[in-house]
Amino acid sequence: MAYSPTLIVHICGGSLGLLSGTAAMCFRKGSPRHVLAGKVFVASMLTMGAFAAYLAIVRNQPNNIGGGILTVYLIGTAWLTARRRDGETSRLDWVLLLIPLANGILSWMTGLKVVRSGASSQNGVPVGMILFMGSVCLLAAAGDVRMLVRGGVAGVKRISRHLWRMCFGLFIAAGSFFFGGSNRPLRLLSTVGLG
Repeated sequence: MAYSPTLIVHICGGSLGLLSGTAAMCFRKGSPRHVLAGKVFVASMLTMGAFAAYLAIVRNQPNNIGGGILTVYLIGTAWLTARRRDGETSRLDWVLLLIPLANGILSWMTGLKVVRSGASSQNGVPVGMILFMGSVCLLAAAGDVRMLVRGGVAGVKRISRHLWRMCFGLFIAAGSFFFGGSNRPLRLLSTVGLG
């Protein structure tokens, strides 16, 4: 079976993201190993998310477009949070706020449309997952508004913002890998002769 170069980059980015994200969580926070694993995680997840959104556009999978964009947003804003000093914001934060706000509103509109139609899913995605992801987007947007109104985040709030966004990005990657179409782990094992 032939895979497109775009899909291969997406798969490699996601696989490296799962490994480096797990490593970053295991190493002592702030240590050189944690920082290195975190940098690899950010680069691989941004690659995976961007290519996921592109592949979803090409393959006409609207739900995955939002998932790819959300992943890039979460990882990017988590990285910005870690890189900045306490209480620092910029105009970019106001622009980035539009991503989860639009994604959340569109997800809820889609979910309610599916519920009203009497269906339980759209394009194979259960309505509960559509509404859940929409809620996460709206909560992220609310967190952005709170941060901007207060003039930034500091201390524990800054670490919490960084941590939940990085971990939820990792959750998206792990969920897509392990629960995505046709049980990918078993397919991969059988492809290399182990399953």
